[in-house]
Amino acid sequence: MQLAPLFPIFYRILQPSFPNCLWGGNPHTKAIALTFDDGPHPQYTPEVLAVLDRYNITASFFWLGVCVNRSPAIAKAVSDRGHWIGLHGYDHRSFPMLSLNELKGSLEKTQVAIYNACNLQPEQVRDVRPPNGLFTPATLKLFSQWNYRSVMWSVVPEDWVRPGITTVVERIMQQVKNGSLIVLHDGACGGQDVAATIQILIPQLLQQGYEFVTVDTLWQQAKTD
Repeated sequence: MQLAPLFPIFYRILQPSFPNCLWGGNPHTKAIALTFDDGPHPQYTPEVLAVLDRYNITASFFWLGVCVNRSPAIAKAVSDRGHWIGLHGYDHRSFPMLSLNELKGSLEKTQVAIYNACNLQPEQVRDVRPPNGLFTPATLKLFSQWNYRSVMWSVVPEDWVRPGITTVVERIMQQVKNGSLIVLHDGACGGQDVAATIQILIPQLLQQGYEFVTVDTLWQQAKTD
């Protein structure tokens, strides 16, 4: 069963319930964030970078520490281009399943991997997106105590089940609006199609007048909403 039709409903329920998370930017500004989870990947991430380079677009990447350790040169190539870097845990285990120490260790190990690959200090990498979108109020409270920022989503085309490039693009174009936070994947699940997807998607969004910004910019714009 594909969950894609349900994500907009989840969003409408969860967004007002957890206002301290970033669900999107300013609804009055035509700025959107393109984000990629589960990387870096040795093949798919360079393909994504090539498309982003072509259109001179800055995106945001939420990384798994294990993947950073496997592909440090690719991680550095992403960071060197000025893309925003966030945390997705060390190995994609759902955060509510982890003990407090396991969760803290998962995030800190990922920060260390990013520091080793990209020379970004831990305090520069404090945006966290939970794997599978699963969290509890206790999880979010811990993030706040540990000085992390919780980043969620507003447009989830479920690209990881590979419904087809055309379907993914259509789902995004139907849902996108001012301030949208779009989730795609450049990892093992869904990464096969991601470069071809954004090659079609980006020109359509540019044609509609959207500006691509980082998650950090959305945080700043959300504060001025």
